[in-house]
Order: sequence, then C-alpha cells, then structure tokens
Amino acid sequence: MGVTKQISATEALQLVQERGGVLLDVREPDEWVTVRAPGALHIPMRELSTSTDRLPTSGTIACICHVGARSAVVADALVGAGYDAVNVAGGMEAWESAGLPVEHG
Repeated sequence: MGVTKQISATEALQLVQERGGVLLDVREPDEWVTVRAPGALHIPMRELSTSTDRLPTSGTIACICHVGARSAVVADALVGAGYDAVNVAGGMEAWESAGLPVEHG
C-alpha cells in the first residue's frame, strides 16, 4: 500500500457526519448490494477513471472497500490526482465490527 493516510471506520463516520467528508465505496456492485454504509457514494474501482465527475471537488474523500486493500489503491490514486483522500483501514469488515450503521439489499 502507498503513503495515503489510514483512518479507522469510526473516524470515517465522524468525517462524514461532522466534517462534511464523503465515504466512497469502491467495491463491486454485488458487494455493495449485500451490505453498505448509509449515504456512501458508490463508484466501483474499475469505473473510477470514467466517473471522476461524480467525485466531490472539496472536502475529504474516505475510500472504503471490503478489507481496505482496493480502497488504499484508490485513495493513493486520488491523492496523486490532487484530491484530499484517505483510506478506511479494515474496510467494511472493520465498519461492521465497530457496530456502525449498515444497509442491506
């Protein structure tokens, strides 16, 4: 993984709720449908290069995937492209383990 800052799932929730950040879920659609964080922006990793117009132009983007590996790659790429991005360490597994809110279906 690169040098992008890692934050916990709890810190990611605070970033979104208290500081106007965006949670960017980069998992595949089948993963997204199974479980997701409420209010997350969903852009699968493979579609990101053609969907940057959907990304916020200000504020921090907290990238999340299943365990934090794909989102780390995405966060590094976003930082390299000039975005303020961080990676959610442990991904949705950490999110769920922390007892944070989720949606299904």
